[in-house]
Amino acid sequence: MFVDLIVVCVGGALIVMSAIAILNALTFARLKPLPPVPLSLKERGHQPRVTDAGFQNGVATAQPLEVPLHEGEGFRVRVSICIPARNEARVISDTVRALLGQSYPNLEIIILDDHSTDGTGELARGAANGDARLRIISGADLPDGWHGKNWACQQLGEAATGDWLVFTDADVRWQPDAVAALIAQAERTRADLLTVWPTQTTVTWGERLVVPLMALVVLGYLPALAVHHAPFPSLAAANGQCLCFRASAYRTLGGHSIVRNRIIEDIAFARVVKRARLRLRTADGGGLIGCRMYTNWQQVRDGYAKNIIAGYGSVFGLLVGTLFHWAVFLLLWLWLVLPSPLTPLPQGEGNMSLQTLGFVGLCALGVGVRALTAAITRQRVGDALLMPVSALLMTIIAGQALWWRLRYGGVRWKGRTIKE
Repeated sequence: MFVDLIVVCVGGALIVMSAIAILNALTFARLKPLPPVPLSLKERGHQPRVTDAGFQNGVATAQPLEVPLHEGEGFRVRVSICIPARNEARVISDTVRALLGQSYPNLEIIILDDHSTDGTGELARGAANGDARLRIISGADLPDGWHGKNWACQQLGEAATGDWLVFTDADVRWQPDAVAALIAQAERTRADLLTVWPTQTTVTWGERLVVPLMALVVLGYLPALAVHHAPFPSLAAANGQCLCFRASAYRTLGGHSIVRNRIIEDIAFARVVKRARLRLRTADGGGLIGCRMYTNWQQVRDGYAKNIIAGYGSVFGLLVGTLFHWAVFLLLWLWLVLPSPLTPLPQGEGNMSLQTLGFVGLCALGVGVRALTAAITRQRVGDALLMPVSALLMTIIAGQALWWRLRYGGVRWKGRTIKE
């Protein structure tokens, strides 16, 4: 009876996840390169008009107001790329060169050097080779009540002059048409916040078995249509690797000060946007915006451990979530391959075969959800077969987060203890 109850619950959960993943496969927006602009239009400086939302008491008005584009080069809106950087010498030069090589003409790049000790600022300046579109500012000391990245982004937002503010990490990789595609998507959807999930590059086994689980959560648990159109803040999602704000909305909300002490500031910001009845939109990077977050298992473990308790809301939530994922992605496999005292004795060969077939079907459904979300986000589909191993690795990550909480009172990241 106990096993039957678990099988029914797990089966129901997998069916719901599969339905959500299929719906997202059909509806989740993807960035695409823009078609070339005809020369005649370029010569006339013709560009589409965009709309901006009006605000009253921090809430968007019901009817957006049409405003003229920033009269910069080609009459395109001005874009500020804002990068908080703390000891990013490994990647910052390539990132600066990629952003300065964008096809989008009217942009500025602002890097906040957050007390780096590895020459991040000097490397960024050298990569720009005197290009005036790059500005490097030195980070002020961290005030009480702020987390480091949020404080860095607040300073970047205050320094930015663009109509769109794009907050992105130093290790995000930008193809030449990426900014143009990003702004086109933001304008087309009339977003106040457009968040993009970069295409993740994974090389080592630690990366391959853990990093794509982010896509499983996003695409398997939360319908994009609900994120876009349902009014409930709980149905919000965002990715801090690429947050594209309409500048007027960002400043009306108060900038990053509104999430100053939040570890997962991206989701917190998305919920604030929905509470203010602004327009939240999401998209997949489509290979135009990519990232390799980590390069080995230790980095993967610590990076995910930094966010996992905040992601579940509490230690209790983390424990419940871990048990749920054991049931969905691990225990069925163990019951299938190992003798279990919880498995009822068969009354006949046919019954045993039927039970085994049911277990195999549920295991296959779990692998199928993981494989579908991998295919949508350009990950290795075959790695879905190792989903039980991924569940075990996530358990280790949860243990690391709990140890940090017990030992330091918060998570450890880049030499700082972060508490929430």
